[in-house]
Amino acid sequence: MGLLNVIRRLALREKLPIREIARRTGLSRNTIKKYLRSGAIEPKFSAPKRPSKLDPFADKLSAWLEADSAKSRKQRRPLTRLHTDLVALGFTGSYNRVAAFAREWRTARRAADRGTFVPLAFRPGEAFQFDWSEDFAVLGGERTKLQVAHTKLSHSRAFVARAYLLQTHEMLFDAHWHAFRVFGGVPERGIYDNMKTAVGQIGRGKERQVNLRFLAMANHYVFEPDFCNPAAGWEKGQVEKNVQDARPRFWQPMPNFPDLASLNAWLEQRCVEQWREIPHGHLVGSVADVWSDEQPALMPVPPPFDGFVEQSNRVSPTCLISFERNRYSVPVDLHRFRSGRVLMLGGSLFEGHG
Repeated sequence: MGLLNVIRRLALREKLPIREIARRTGLSRNTIKKYLRSGAIEPKFSAPKRPSKLDPFADKLSAWLEADSAKSRKQRRPLTRLHTDLVALGFTGSYNRVAAFAREWRTARRAADRGTFVPLAFRPGEAFQFDWSEDFAVLGGERTKLQVAHTKLSHSRAFVARAYLLQTHEMLFDAHWHAFRVFGGVPERGIYDNMKTAVGQIGRGKERQVNLRFLAMANHYVFEPDFCNPAAGWEKGQVEKNVQDARPRFWQPMPNFPDLASLNAWLEQRCVEQWREIPHGHLVGSVADVWSDEQPALMPVPPPFDGFVEQSNRVSPTCLISFERNRYSVPVDLHRFRSGRVLMLGGSLFEGHG
């Protein structure tokens, strides 16, 4: 997935010719043209992660490096000595593997000690920030709790709010598409907290195990996801403030609409209207004025990401399937196969033979 994303980034984001992309990647021009024509963002097969001979000794080596870091330079053991000590414990790998592990450990340690600098000013087209909030509206005569997606351009501070019933992958992908459509382009980087629909596991420093469907969406729109440190909401302070400001702007008094589509159409219109009303604060003019200057720096919006979630499910003798604690009826023909394929796309259900 990494090489495909590099090719698309060089072609779509940096506008490099095919010949230059071939020189940088070492691939043939025909191969690069094939990837760009197909629009592929995910390889068919992912290479399995191979275990390293150092894995059983990683904790021991990390403890030694941690202990040596508290000593003076002359008292620290050289890496050759650490390799010899590991061999005495049964390690059969090379010195180069130990040296590479030590380099990675020291780099992560320096980054953790130094902390992360979050700029207060962003250049045009550099980044956007994303966050969720919970708010209420009257839909069809009933008070309904909503999950509201907030997206904000970090330079111009243009913002978009869109309401959903759930915080699922389908809603997350749909929110990005509508935000990029309204902004008229895609920035280079997206700043997020560690939401479960994006991050599977938090590692040391900025290391994240990113959800594959979320990563596919980021590769499709050719932007780099950047995740805040845990419990550090100030790293995306612009959109955090936007969540606070949106409550008196949109949700007080509680809006009343016949359905969710009508509410979202009104939200989008109100957001764009307020761009013209709100002064930027740091730059001359309103948010709309600065957004007009920022738009040429945004990458053109690709087609919408196909954000379905696919799951195989067994058909019961009564021709029902269970999905997310709900039961759905399926055609009787599927019972002959005793299995079916469920595709959830924007909350809709599609059936197919398994």
